[in-house]
Amino acid sequence: MLLTSRRLRAALLAAASATLVAAALPPPAPLGIGDSLFPHLGNPGYDVLRYDIAFTYGGSNTKPLDAVTKIHAWATERLDHINLDFTHGTVRTVEVNGHPATFTTAGEDLVVEPDTSVRPGSPLTITVTHTSDPSGPADAGGWVRTGDGLVMANQADAAHRVFPSNDHPADKAYFTFRVTAPKEYTVVANGVRTAKAGTGPTTTWGYRTKHPMATELAQVSIGRSAVVERPGPGGLPVRDVVPAADRVKLEPWLKKTPAHLEWLEQKVGRYPFETYGVLIADAATGYELETQTLSLFERRLFTNTDFPEWYVDSIMVHELAHQWFGNSVSPRTWSDLWLNEGHASWYEALYAEEKAQKPLQTRMRDAYKRSDEWRADGGPPAAPKSPAPGQKISLFRPVVYDGSALVLYALRQTIGTEAFGRLERAWVREYRDGTATTADFTALASQIAGRDLSAFFKEWLYAQRTPAMPGHPDWRSAAPTAGRAG
Repeated sequence: MLLTSRRLRAALLAAASATLVAAALPPPAPLGIGDSLFPHLGNPGYDVLRYDIAFTYGGSNTKPLDAVTKIHAWATERLDHINLDFTHGTVRTVEVNGHPATFTTAGEDLVVEPDTSVRPGSPLTITVTHTSDPSGPADAGGWVRTGDGLVMANQADAAHRVFPSNDHPADKAYFTFRVTAPKEYTVVANGVRTAKAGTGPTTTWGYRTKHPMATELAQVSIGRSAVVERPGPGGLPVRDVVPAADRVKLEPWLKKTPAHLEWLEQKVGRYPFETYGVLIADAATGYELETQTLSLFERRLFTNTDFPEWYVDSIMVHELAHQWFGNSVSPRTWSDLWLNEGHASWYEALYAEEKAQKPLQTRMRDAYKRSDEWRADGGPPAAPKSPAPGQKISLFRPVVYDGSALVLYALRQTIGTEAFGRLERAWVREYRDGTATTADFTALASQIAGRDLSAFFKEWLYAQRTPAMPGHPDWRSAAPTAGRAG
C-alpha cells in the first residue's frame, strides 16, 4: 500500500501511541494481597459480597463437574484486569457486568480483562462458566473423593481448586449453592437448605449461608447419605450427614452434639451460626476440618475401636470450637492461625479435663517440654515459618495446636480464670462475622486485664524460646535437637 508522507506520519504516530499504551499495561500476573505465608493468595482491588455457585454432578467422582460461579463484589480501585484465584478447572466463558470478557491464566490466577475498566466504588459482577475437577491427590485439597461421592476440604488455600474466588479468609462473603445430581444422591452444603426440586432423573438442591464465610470453609457434600436432624440448645437445628448404611451404627456419636454445643455455649456464649452438624465421610484425609456449620470428619474416627471414647469426644469439640474461633472470627492473615488452632486445642483439652478427668495441667506441662522444639521446627506461634514447597498443609504444625494452647494457658495463669473467661466471651462477641488479627486479641486482652500485656505477648508469641511459665517455675522445655532449623 502506498501512503503519502502526511498519512505515513499519522500512521507512525498512531503506532507509537499504541505501543506506549501496550507498554503501560502490565502483563497478566498472579497478584496476591501480600500474605507473608501465601504471597499469591487473594487478590487486590475488590471486595466480594456474595458467591452464587452452581455445580452439576453426573454421578462419577472422577469426572469434572460443570459449574457456573457468579461473584458479586465491590470495586475498591480502578480495575483494568481482574484477578481471581482459580486452578484445576477449564474456563469456558467469563462475563463482567453482563459483558463478555477476555481471560488468561497466570500461575494459579484467572486474569480477566473486561471490555471497559471498572471504576472504584462501583458494583462488580463476574460470571465464570467452568469445570470443577475432582481428580488429583487428596492432600492437595479442594474436592475429596469419598466412597460414594464428593466432599470439600479447602484449607488452607484450596477453594480455588473448586471454584474461582478471592481465596483468602480476609475477604469473607455470603454463599449460595445450587447443585444438581442424580436423584439417588443427597446434597448438603453450608447454611440452610432453600430448595429441593426433582426433574426426571435428577434433583437440584439449594443452600444459603446466613452469615459471611471464608472460602476455605466452604462445604458441599454429594453422596448416598442420610441426614439426621435433632434440636440443639435453644432449638438450634442440628443436622448430621452420614453414609446412609452407617446411620444406625453412628447414632451413638451423632447424639452427642447437642451436649457439646451446650458445654461450649456455657464457656463462650451462644453458638454463632444458623445450624450445626457433623459430616462423616468415607474418605482418608488424615485430618478433620471445621467447614462452617458442617464439620468434616473421617468415618474411621468413629468406627476404629482403637480410639478411646473421650478422645473422639474431644476431637468433636475441637472442630465445634472452631465455629467460634476461626469461622465466626476469622484470621486476617494466615500468621494469625494460632488464634484458630490454639483456641480449638484449648477447648478440646478443657473438655477432656472436665468430662474425662484428663488434667489440662498435665497436657500443658507436656506441651511446655516440647515447646522449644516445636518453635525451632515451625517458628513461634504468631510468626510461623512458611509451609514446605508443594505441601501447603504443612503449615499446620504442633506449634499452632498445643504450642498455641500453651500461650492461652500462660495467659490464664497471668490474668486469672475470671478475666480469661471474660476475654474469651468478649473476643467472639466483638469480632463476630468478621476478621481479626493477633494485635486485636492482644489489645483486647490488655483492656480486659486492665494492664498492658504487650511484653507478655511479645515473648509468648514471637520469641524463639519459650518463656518461663507463670506459676510453674520448675517447668522446663527441652532444647531443640541439634541440626534442626532454628
